Amino acid sequence: MLNENIKNLRLAQNMSQVTLARRLGVSKQSVSNWENDNIQPSIEMLIKIAETLNTSTDYLLGLSQNKSIDVSDLTDVQIAHIQQIIEDIKGR
Repeated sequence: MLNENIKNLRLAQNMSQVTLARRLGVSKQSVSNWENDNIQPSIEMLIKIAETLNTSTDYLLGLSQNKSIDVSDLTDVQIAHIQQIIEDIKGR
């Protein structure tokens, strides 16, 4: 589950293994090993992966299906626009 979630989130953000590795300060081989379920990241690295991929550790670990979007730098009006777009996509 963890390996698939890392890979799926990375790909959804059009990020290569090399790019993710650079952002995390690890080798591409580390990312490849996580995604191929050869090794597990440390707890500290799991937190860093979640922050880099804009998700929660619970989501990465398969404990939650809630996805999130970092809107911390947006205004309330911008957030409202994004919420409306999401509702439109869902067809509500």
